[in-house]
Amino acid sequence: MSDVDQPMMQIGELAERAEMSLRTIRHYDEVGLLAPTGRTEGGFRLYTEADFQRLMVIRRMKPLGFSLDEMAELLRVVADLESATAAGPEGGAKGSPEHVAAVRARLDSFIEQTVERRARLERQLGMADEFLELLRSR
Repeated sequence: MSDVDQPMMQIGELAERAEMSLRTIRHYDEVGLLAPTGRTEGGFRLYTEADFQRLMVIRRMKPLGFSLDEMAELLRVVADLESATAAGPEGGAKGSPEHVAAVRARLDSFIEQTVERRARLERQLGMADEFLELLRSR
């Protein structure tokens, strides 16, 4: 099933499901992170479940401090990996083993960065807990 054959949702439904503002989603469209799959005759943005999943990746990267450029790069890596590992006409992966390995290495770099950023957030949360306890003990 192609994206245009999937059920579509307008930006309001997408925003509600993702717990994000319309303004943020429009911004992600403007900077090229989340283009709508389609538009209504009146020009309203239409999104698929795949678009929602892409938005969730973006939303999960934001608290870790990834820049918009880093988000775009990770989304390209994920799409490239999906394309390279998809079955070709003969049943094997479309991408060469070298290409798949290179894309996986790029993904591994993001994984390492995410682990580091998560650890930093965990330390910050620990400090926030200590501060909260200090305030409560007063």
